[in-house]
Amino acid sequence: MALSSFDIDAPQWDQSTFMGRLKHFFNITDCRTAILPDSRLDEAKALVESCRAGSVPPGTTEEQLHYAKKLYDSAFHPDTGDRMNLIGRMSFQVPGGMAITGCMLQFYRTVPAVVFWQWVNQSFNALVNYTNRNAASPITPKQIGIAYATATSTALATAVGLNLYTKKAPPLVARWVPFAAVAAANCVNIPMMRQQEILNGIAVTDENGNKLGHSKKAAVKGITQVVISRITMAAPGMIILPIIMQRLEKYKFMQRITYLHGPIQVMMVGVFLIFMVPAACSLFPQRCSMAVSKLEPELRDSIIAQYGDGVQYVYFNKGL
Repeated sequence: MALSSFDIDAPQWDQSTFMGRLKHFFNITDCRTAILPDSRLDEAKALVESCRAGSVPPGTTEEQLHYAKKLYDSAFHPDTGDRMNLIGRMSFQVPGGMAITGCMLQFYRTVPAVVFWQWVNQSFNALVNYTNRNAASPITPKQIGIAYATATSTALATAVGLNLYTKKAPPLVARWVPFAAVAAANCVNIPMMRQQEILNGIAVTDENGNKLGHSKKAAVKGITQVVISRITMAAPGMIILPIIMQRLEKYKFMQRITYLHGPIQVMMVGVFLIFMVPAACSLFPQRCSMAVSKLEPELRDSIIAQYGDGVQYVYFNKGL
């Protein structure tokens, strides 16, 4: 195959299937890409853009193009093409998430510790949510501040309230408080950080990428899927790991190394996240679709008036 005609934006795996999406996200959430220097990422972007323009440098192999696209997808925003901040990238979810989640699971007994680690987690989540938003819908610094404060307050209220409520509950129940707080905060943080999409609609296109308008219903669908994915991402580690730790702590050798309980939980969370980050991202297609018949009446009528029955579905980037 002539590389000059190589379609670098065509996915390597079928994105209409879960397994195809899983392979794709295992590829781009590879945490090893997070430690690469910006110069290497910029080189990958330049190669991707050259390929898009049909001028692949002589001697370039197909494997090099696939690797460049992997780096590009892991580090550059799909809407703007701008390099994303390191902490907000999905490739940083494993190292960042394992450290914070491990600490939330370890330091859950006292209110000050709960408050501190929930604040750290929501600060991390706010940055991730902002980084992976649909960039076609801009958000102001004031709106970012309100979203951050609201989500953090929700997480703290949930965590502290349940922490006090479960004082007399079985120990395992208290260990699950961090997950309840994370789930509640995700239901607030993501919609608040992406409120412009809900208020003004998200840009929708036909299957060829031609812009058709903005839809609030499409925004709600996309954001709902992201919330479900984020909670699913955290669930196994934050639900199963407390059960494992509670049983392990009954053994004498674990009682002798209490100072290692935190690092052990951090590493175990990392094992969960290596699989759950790509799996959760794969639950729904990145390029989300919605039937024209389910859109707002004005947008639906506009599309039908312009294209008749030629457009049955609209497409949009749901974010991550």
